[in-house]
Amino acid sequence: MRKSRFYVGITGAVLLSATVLTGVSTTTANAAGRWCTGVKIVGFPGGPAGGAFAINVYNGMVQAAKDLGPRMKYYWSNWDPNLATTQLTQAIAQKPDAIVGIIGQIGDASADPLIAKAWAQGTIIENANDGLAIADAKYNAQGEGYVGATNYTAGQSLGNEVIKRDALVKGDEVFVWGLKGAAGDRAKRTIGILDALTAAGMKIDYQEIDQATNTSASAGTPTFVGEMSAHPGIKAVIIDHGGVTSAAQTFLKAAGLAPGKVYVAGFDMSPATATAIEGGWVSLVIDQQEWLQGYIPVLNACLTKKFGFSGLNVNTSAGFVDKSNIKMIAPLANLDIR
Repeated sequence: MRKSRFYVGITGAVLLSATVLTGVSTTTANAAGRWCTGVKIVGFPGGPAGGAFAINVYNGMVQAAKDLGPRMKYYWSNWDPNLATTQLTQAIAQKPDAIVGIIGQIGDASADPLIAKAWAQGTIIENANDGLAIADAKYNAQGEGYVGATNYTAGQSLGNEVIKRDALVKGDEVFVWGLKGAAGDRAKRTIGILDALTAAGMKIDYQEIDQATNTSASAGTPTFVGEMSAHPGIKAVIIDHGGVTSAAQTFLKAAGLAPGKVYVAGFDMSPATATAIEGGWVSLVIDQQEWLQGYIPVLNACLTKKFGFSGLNVNTSAGFVDKSNIKMIAPLANLDIR
């Protein structure tokens, strides 16, 4: 089993920290790039610690802290909204200067009152990965940004791309493994996939990703094997979860399926997903560039704390990865950057 890297340095990585200093006083700029020194930030990479996707978010946060100078503390929530809600409550009680990362996974109903409390006490919130329709808009002028995909659009785009690339026709059977029952914005990505397939007349076999698989992808092996055994006519599989996508090769082998036997698509790059694409086990993923979902929220928090900037809204999920471009992406995936 590959040992996850919990930090990777990048020479000359992000130049934004230099550009924002243009025009500020010599006193402000004399920190030699670490102009956010002294600011206390709590980071939420998602979880589990060292897991696919979350490790990239974490590495982005660590690199931002190295470049900019804030003091960081991290919470790993295992993609468990209940645990994340408890951790967010604890983090707010510590009254840091900012809390950044994957806060939206707990949904608007749970997050909004906590975010209101945070802003009321002067704690900056920067959200990533899962949008919060009310809070992200309400506090944007004060500094709250969103870094990540437009989830419904991303799901719909992946569904349509699978239909086109796998030459699916009306009535073809597709297995969708997703999080339609998740809180808030997170569910919209799965719904986008399902809407695209429904509009094209596909036969959909849907399974909700349970919490055990959400936390540890290997726990989903029996579910996958059972689904493929019960529905031998499945022509495509769409996995709406980065960590679960990273285990696709393991699932397919357990089900006795050769590379290319079914068209497999999913989300997010990881070393395992890169290997699976190279070997023909996975055909297509949307690359959310999750490293940016770690770096930019830290940068935004520092910009807001130091200079009063409003929230940055950045769509990180515009590109697809397949065999045509994996050669360039794979080395970066192996460093937990892409």
